[in-house]
Amino acid sequence: MQSSAYGASLAGGAFDLASFVRQPQTILRCLSWIFSIVVFATITAEGYINSASAQDVKCMFNGNDSACSYGVGIGVLAFLACVAFVVLDAYFPQISNAKERKYIVIGDLVFSVAWTLLWFICFCVLANQWSHTTDKSALPGDAAQAVVAFSFFSVISWALLSYFAYARYRQGVNDFDQDYRDPASDHTTPYPPAPYASGPTGYQQSPFAQNQEQPGDYQPPAY
Repeated sequence: MQSSAYGASLAGGAFDLASFVRQPQTILRCLSWIFSIVVFATITAEGYINSASAQDVKCMFNGNDSACSYGVGIGVLAFLACVAFVVLDAYFPQISNAKERKYIVIGDLVFSVAWTLLWFICFCVLANQWSHTTDKSALPGDAAQAVVAFSFFSVISWALLSYFAYARYRQGVNDFDQDYRDPASDHTTPYPPAPYASGPTGYQQSPFAQNQEQPGDYQPPAY
């Protein structure tokens, strides 16, 4: 029987909070959660400034509202995803179905890879727009630099989450390959596969056929 599946013990064990908190994935999710808060909260609070006409507000990244909206959207979704995956990681050892565990691990891997790419795009867009911003004297430069920096930190954290998700997926696949044996090629089973190599392959004449007397050779006993 398997002692673990996809990097976690089988269902039925007690939840160890201390071990869960010390897991690299848990630490990285918390860091990614904090980074996402910094990005979208900073943009929401300080990323929009009044324009010269004072009739509308513009994004501090070269007046590109799409850049600010993209950063806020990616940050909010990353924030929600981190909370969801932390809950799933805590509940993961209680799931007894290996197929459900596989779906969770694959979902974690796909989402982590996708958000690594999206955070990288966010970092490139924000850094490019900030470099093209002309009048930075009236802008919150520290806030803009913090958004760019934490976008880059998010790329690293989500890339590491992708690595750990892939490692957990590979571990689950390897556990399945080791536990499953083809009955036809498994030589440890008590019954060898048919046809039996030591058994008879065809009809053999009875060993008593040569000792049997022919009907015409009968001789009466002598007294």
